[in-house]
Amino acid sequence: MNEPPIRRLRTLLGDYPNTLPLKRGVVRSSSIALDFADVKAPHTAFKRVVRDLEFDVAELALVTFLIAKAHGKPLSLLPVIMFSRSQHPYLVYNAERGCVRPGDLAGRRIGIRAYSVTTVAWIRGILLDDYALDPDSVRWVTFEEPHVAEFQDPPNAQRAPAGKDLTRMLLDGEIDAAVLGAIPDDPRLQPVIEDPAAAAKAWQAKNRALQINHMVVVKESLSKSEPAAVREVYRLLAESKRAGGLPLPGEPDPIPLGVAANRRNLDIAIEYAFRQRLIDRRFAVDELFDDLTRTFET
Repeated sequence: MNEPPIRRLRTLLGDYPNTLPLKRGVVRSSSIALDFADVKAPHTAFKRVVRDLEFDVAELALVTFLIAKAHGKPLSLLPVIMFSRSQHPYLVYNAERGCVRPGDLAGRRIGIRAYSVTTVAWIRGILLDDYALDPDSVRWVTFEEPHVAEFQDPPNAQRAPAGKDLTRMLLDGEIDAAVLGAIPDDPRLQPVIEDPAAAAKAWQAKNRALQINHMVVVKESLSKSEPAAVREVYRLLAESKRAGGLPLPGEPDPIPLGVAANRRNLDIAIEYAFRQRLIDRRFAVDELFDDLTRTFET
């Protein structure tokens, strides 16, 4: 009897300790093959995920997914985190121009890649909850349009002049603070939130949640028509995480698998997105999944 053909799935995943065993072929499947897009930085392809529906399986920023869901994009969440981190250190100022703390930011200019970026949404939520800074009181200077075409930036967001660079604008004093996805090794760039490690620890203790950056989505049509393939994707991702040695012995798991393990994380993200008017209603966590992916646990 001939073996059924292997189902090939167009896939977008970044290089992380939890994905490298899969991408390098250490973890394999006898029924599906993931055809990985040649994309070095997955966020550069997120428009292709939500606008063109180009990928069967894709890494996607959590807030981008929530906005896509709000606008009816036919994507279902897998309860798989690609990476999470504390966002507290990524809001920075130029120390050469004087100290800037959260209480100084009302009426000031903060540079961001785009208004709906997930790191920015987490930071706005932190500033609102823990420092009483209303995001509407800030002038947000953006450099890119939203991934989801239907989303409209608020009136207090304005596009930076063409050709400008986010870090350079901060160093030149054209903006007062900036959210940077990675902090350059420059002593002038200091965190707005004092002692960000301690602040992050306090946030985690209060909220009992992870600040998720990226998760994994699948096309709704794939989940409905080929549930076995989607189950196999989930199995591969779980096995790849284990093969990558995660979580580290004795350390908290920064990328837990399963709906139950991520329910609180997603609840907080939904609340932050709703309060910032990134989405027009509070989703129930179960709405983010479909009838199949809602059953996935560790």
